[in-house]
Amino acid sequence: LQSSCKISAGGEQISRLGFAVKGWHRITVPNTVVAALVADKTFSDPYFGSNLRSLPGMNYSTKTFFANQPMPEDSPFRCSWWYRTEFPLPADFASRNAWLHLDGINYRANIWINGQKIADSTEVAGTFRIFEFDATKFLHPGKRNALAIEIFAPRENDLALTWVDWNPTPPDKDMGIWKDVYLTATGPVTPRHPFVQTKLDADYRQATLTISAEVHNASQQPVKGALRAQFEGAALEEPVELAAGETKVIAFTPEKHAPLKLAHPRLWWPYQMGAPNLYAAQLEFLLAGKISDSAKVRFGIREVTSELTSKGYRLFRINGKPVLIRGGGWSSDMLLRRSSTRLRNELRYTKHMGLNTIRQEGKLEQDEFFDMADEMGILVMPGWCCCDMWEHWGDWTPENFKVAGASLQDQVYRLRSHASVLVWLYGSDNPPPAEVEKMYLKILQDEQWPNPAVSSASQTPTSVTGASGVKMTGPYDYVPPNYWLADKEAGGAYGFNTETGPGPAIPPLESLKRFLPADHLWPIDDYWNFHAGGERFSTIDIFRRGMDERYGKPGSLPDFLRKSEAMAYEGERAMFEAYARNKYDSTGVIQWMLNNGWPSLIWHLYDYYLVPAGGYFGTKKACETVHVQYSYDDNSVAVINGEQQPVNGVKVTARLYNLDAT
Repeated sequence: LQSSCKISAGGEQISRLGFAVKGWHRITVPNTVVAALVADKTFSDPYFGSNLRSLPGMNYSTKTFFANQPMPEDSPFRCSWWYRTEFPLPADFASRNAWLHLDGINYRANIWINGQKIADSTEVAGTFRIFEFDATKFLHPGKRNALAIEIFAPRENDLALTWVDWNPTPPDKDMGIWKDVYLTATGPVTPRHPFVQTKLDADYRQATLTISAEVHNASQQPVKGALRAQFEGAALEEPVELAAGETKVIAFTPEKHAPLKLAHPRLWWPYQMGAPNLYAAQLEFLLAGKISDSAKVRFGIREVTSELTSKGYRLFRINGKPVLIRGGGWSSDMLLRRSSTRLRNELRYTKHMGLNTIRQEGKLEQDEFFDMADEMGILVMPGWCCCDMWEHWGDWTPENFKVAGASLQDQVYRLRSHASVLVWLYGSDNPPPAEVEKMYLKILQDEQWPNPAVSSASQTPTSVTGASGVKMTGPYDYVPPNYWLADKEAGGAYGFNTETGPGPAIPPLESLKRFLPADHLWPIDDYWNFHAGGERFSTIDIFRRGMDERYGKPGSLPDFLRKSEAMAYEGERAMFEAYARNKYDSTGVIQWMLNNGWPSLIWHLYDYYLVPAGGYFGTKKACETVHVQYSYDDNSVAVINGEQQPVNGVKVTARLYNLDAT
């Protein structure tokens, strides 16, 4: 890795074997530029104390989101940065087509192989695009090869990603290679974007499947072959003819292929409603009896629908059964670093708390996340982010329209087979204007999106699809536990609240010591506030005032932490309990947030170091499948049955405590 401002050579020279890389940074990929420079110790840990402020390029204004600003004039990330590698290519690539895959580039790139440019930044643009290039003629099978990718950071008018008020934005705006880069070898015809569309009858005892794939002929001559699909022991074939360079979608329908009609299918369910059963299908393209290329798809047989209740609230159903959505908002690591172990543990935490859903606002994780969610039976609500060019539709250029449409298409191809995906939100804080909404809806229809799609996370209606049936009314800061049942106009327990919560969540002492200097642990100062949020959440003052009034002014750090845990516990418990008691007048609630992208004092149910605290256990208690709870509005006791069958012969007992817990 190296800045283009530190080298005079261009792509033709940099992408040749033997190019001198003395003084370059040795890195692993995927990695953003700043993440790579942290990993090789060029930069000190940006998550500790106020170290992040000392990084070059951090002198941007905090009055607006950095995503909406140009890079500072003296930022090293105004320059493009080069990623370069040399690698041996197996000799058997000589008789095959070679494909270069880039699953995530932020934001633009020029791509060079062995001294030749194969794509430039006019076509390689978009954080959420997925690229594949025919690299056959540029590679040397059986020899060493060189690949060089020049990355340009997002500009203020690009459709990239933003951290909103969750945490600071790194000085490089997360520029770099943030997902996998790899080569594959195929024959002349490739099946891509495999998909299995499932339909269930009215009693959910019969299913019909349609298996499809896009087949592409990369050769310069017409071909005749067959697409074969293997599913549950059955082998199906469809004859295919393709002209030179032609692409077609080939489908196996239940009307023509009887094995695609299933009696008593193993349905996929969210984990609290049943087993998350999964199937798999293998597709192969045959030329002269030999496999040209293959693709595999894993899927669940299930039906997701949504409707507006008589009060206009959006209610989701899985396989015909209503489901109260209880979940949290997801954050990737602030530097987009990834860990399979961490992902799995975070999803395990989600289940352990009794939550059933994760919302991803513009932080669309790698395929592994969705694979795990499929397996664990956790629902996912992906969609675009707010507060940057994604919602500045009046300023969109023709390129923005192109990137937005292509990004949605790529994400639909990637996500439509995942059983865990509940809905796509194609707006966030605001719905798009009619022109953009119609473009999005056409793409969803053309690419057979199988799930509901909602115009935004807010209650603002559109002229195209009408009411959204959801709200994002907060609160995002501290409220007392009686708020959730008392409030009838904002974030209270009615309708579907896509992002809300009782505010700060102070990590326990063991975690505070990992990101605050010892001489700044107490009293609370600017080091603490730097690890709060942005905009109006830049301090935890409202939370502290609530503590003073409800529990008494803390006299020490241990006293503050003890009271903080109590406030987080009762706050999260009261919120989730209120939405459960009022189901299905309340249809969903997403705690803002589930986790953090860096060590933070706000908005999480477990901290950045995966240490659970009061909010975690308050949520876990509230989300018990069978739960007894107190109602703050009328002093009643409610029993909540989240099982899929009646609970009989049970008894509720109460125990009275004094205020000193005796």
